[in-house]
Amino acid sequence: MLRLFLCVIALLCQAVYADVQNLTQQIHLKYPQLHLTQIANTPIQHLYSAQLDGQVVYLDESAEYLFTGAILRLKDQKNITQALSQKSSSLWSMLPLQDAIQIVKGTGQHQIAVFSDPNCPYCQQFERELSRLNNVTVYLFMYPLRTQSVKLTKQVWCSPNASYTWQKLMQQGIYPTATTHCEQPIERNLALGHRLGFDGTPTIIFANGEKNIGLLSATQIQDFWQQHGL
Repeated sequence: MLRLFLCVIALLCQAVYADVQNLTQQIHLKYPQLHLTQIANTPIQHLYSAQLDGQVVYLDESAEYLFTGAILRLKDQKNITQALSQKSSSLWSMLPLQDAIQIVKGTGQHQIAVFSDPNCPYCQQFERELSRLNNVTVYLFMYPLRTQSVKLTKQVWCSPNASYTWQKLMQQGIYPTATTHCEQPIERNLALGHRLGFDGTPTIIFANGEKNIGLLSATQIQDFWQQHGL
């Protein structure tokens, strides 16, 4: 009886592994440019999880549909997506912080990264919210999605004091006059943001790897820090 039980368990494990392996092969065959990693089973039958640029996504077994969002288990209100996110590497660790303008206020205890376009009205509003935060380190990735912002961001980076120049530009509308002839990361920032799927600004990444695309208030950011112990 015990031998039969062990055989059944072994067969089930092989079947699960075969399903994941088959799905992985299908993805690579159908969508070779889609860089999915960590494909695995979920507690939901015929539903699989994966990592796409630091974010948890879900796939059906036919490899035809991919979707994102939180999955809650009703009986205990457990956030399955959050649990999977905690097991994966943090989006924060993927950020090349040396390509960002570093702005420190107070102790700099709290950390956030922001992808921002100087000609984005919501980014300008967000700068006002950032000014209301204390004890924060902001890693500002200039991310010129608008064509007219490319030269401007390069001028900011090439200024003698990039953080001061950026804040003057965003808060007072004072444009930089520096040349664009210096080593700068703007093209790398654009490539990184596109690779991570950042299709809007401001995009905010917290130190625990969670992200938000769109405007947040200073109060919302502070509440997030408190809720997650950041």
